[in-house]
Amino acid sequence: MSAPTRDNGEDALEGLPRAGPRKFSTTRWSLVLAAGHGTSSEAHEALSTLCGLYWYPLYAFTRRQGRGPEDACDLVQGFFTRLLEKNDLAGVDRQRGRFRAWLLASLKHYLANEWNRERAQKRGGGLTPLSIDAETAEGLYQHEPSHGLTPEKLYERRWALTLLEHVLSTLEQECTRLGRQPLFEKLRGTLTGDAGQLRYAEVAEALGMSEGAVKVAAHRLRGRYRELLREEIAQTVEQPEDIEDEIRLLLVSLE
Repeated sequence: MSAPTRDNGEDALEGLPRAGPRKFSTTRWSLVLAAGHGTSSEAHEALSTLCGLYWYPLYAFTRRQGRGPEDACDLVQGFFTRLLEKNDLAGVDRQRGRFRAWLLASLKHYLANEWNRERAQKRGGGLTPLSIDAETAEGLYQHEPSHGLTPEKLYERRWALTLLEHVLSTLEQECTRLGRQPLFEKLRGTLTGDAGQLRYAEVAEALGMSEGAVKVAAHRLRGRYRELLREEIAQTVEQPEDIEDEIRLLLVSLE
């Protein structure tokens, strides 16, 4: 006799962290800010991780300013080389508030004052602390809106989309680890707003679950998605009270 199929939405996603109140612990950006002039290896690693996640919005900003693909790639890579290899954390201004704003302001400064000098040298002795796939970057850029967005607006939009894509990928990895990747794929649209007329009964039949269990699983996935979104945003702000405002700005940038 075959084992009974799990029919409970919570069992279907057993292993996902439970939502609940969390302490606002030291995040990547607050760690960078705390380092100040005494740059620590932990702060350097935190900044490197943040830059690795969010380099593409800077590439899109640089391209929208009129730079060609090769120049934009070189500029962004040179910017990160200086930022990460030359310990520019001493220039971090706590009044900048959010990593998103600080990163763009830093790039603007670099483009205005540093490019000519940097281009005349082998940046960082030839080091490339952050690898940028030029082909992938330009492929993404070719799908950007061709009009109506200033470089700053495009940067904000791509920041939001990159963040949401990262959150979705994290949730997918969690579900895959639990052996529930097929369920995640069926319900992905409920997280991204692309579900259309999702029929839970059809999903249930395809996965051997009850319709009620699928609805419970969808509800729990949405809750975990929101929790991961807040956690990711928390990594880029200094204070917990900034999270809700950052979510609001994220949504506005996607309108």
